[in-house]
Amino acid sequence: MTKLYTAKTIVRWSDLDANRHLANASYMNFTSYARIAFLRDFGITMESLAHHEIGPAVLHEDFSFFREAHEGEEIYITIEIGGMSDDGMIFNFKQNLYRKDGTHLCSSDLTGVWFSMTDRKMKIPPTEITEKIKKSFEGQAVKVLTKMDLMRLPKRAQNIDPSLFNI
Repeated sequence: MTKLYTAKTIVRWSDLDANRHLANASYMNFTSYARIAFLRDFGITMESLAHHEIGPAVLHEDFSFFREAHEGEEIYITIEIGGMSDDGMIFNFKQNLYRKDGTHLCSSDLTGVWFSMTDRKMKIPPTEITEKIKKSFEGQAVKVLTKMDLMRLPKRAQNIDPSLFNI
């Protein structure tokens, strides 16, 4: 079995909710932290993103929670590329959080795009970034994503008449 890319962190007091276990928002923060570590470890730094004036934008993230995590516990966050478009603009991350003993705490499935910081819209990343991400799944089958996959996300924006607000 291929080793999984893994980031490690420790649950801090500030990560807890009123029930004294890891807050839902903290799971999201941990997966975000691990994705940025993953990109950095594959040579995609904040400096290179700033140079190319792009950044990763999350369009949809789905969580499933299985077990609690508590203050002081070591948490291991695994990351796999679940899919990527041919041009690299659309990506999918599969992430799981575990205790040190391998107990599965949470699963996350994220779909995102590369985003132009100047034009404020989706943008195909430079080939060097796409090639660095491809190295992370070299030799493994990864789903080829298209814009239709974005259209199939479970929710679409639906504007409403602001006069309906109860304020």
